[in-house]
Amino acid sequence: MRVIAGKYRGRPLRSLGGTDIRPTSDRLRETLFNVLTAGNPEALEGSVWLDLFAGTGAVGIEALSRGAKQVYFVETSAVAAKLIERNLQSLGIVAGYKILRDDLSGVLWRLQRQHVAADVVFLDPPYRMQHAYEETLTGLAESSLVWVMSLVVAEHEKKFDPGDEFGYLRRVRKLVQGNGALSFYRIGGRPDLSS
Repeated sequence: MRVIAGKYRGRPLRSLGGTDIRPTSDRLRETLFNVLTAGNPEALEGSVWLDLFAGTGAVGIEALSRGAKQVYFVETSAVAAKLIERNLQSLGIVAGYKILRDDLSGVLWRLQRQHVAADVVFLDPPYRMQHAYEETLTGLAESSLVWVMSLVVAEHEKKFDPGDEFGYLRRVRKLVQGNGALSFYRIGGRPDLSS
């Protein structure tokens, strides 16, 4: 596993064995960032990210490598939180991030009190935790963290559909790659029928 592009391009990232942490594959991460930058390498400059169920931190680290101003890594596992810290340290990243070890409702409450408004929210729960998609997407839709310009992206198994609508959040696009898929949501969004 490696950083794909930007300041830390090609640098390796650590992972853990077992099935508890399933990092987003390099290929799927590359697809995600190709969509987000759409041919403009500076599209993510100054952006604010929430990396929920962060695991290794690979997605948030990729965002930092490509110019994100702030990434909030949210991870309840102490082992995973330490792994994220180690990956950040190995790249020499000392600012522009916070690692938050709390449950989702606690994190959403804290970040709203700090008036955080995310440009991109990425969530990648363990695939076996299918209920986490509805809980997380509903919680985000009811929060002030997501605004009209925010993009919420859920990684999930191809054979599982997290749903089209959660409050004001609506799925606007779905990309399938191998056994994985990415669903993109916006507030009041309309489906992109071209994809």
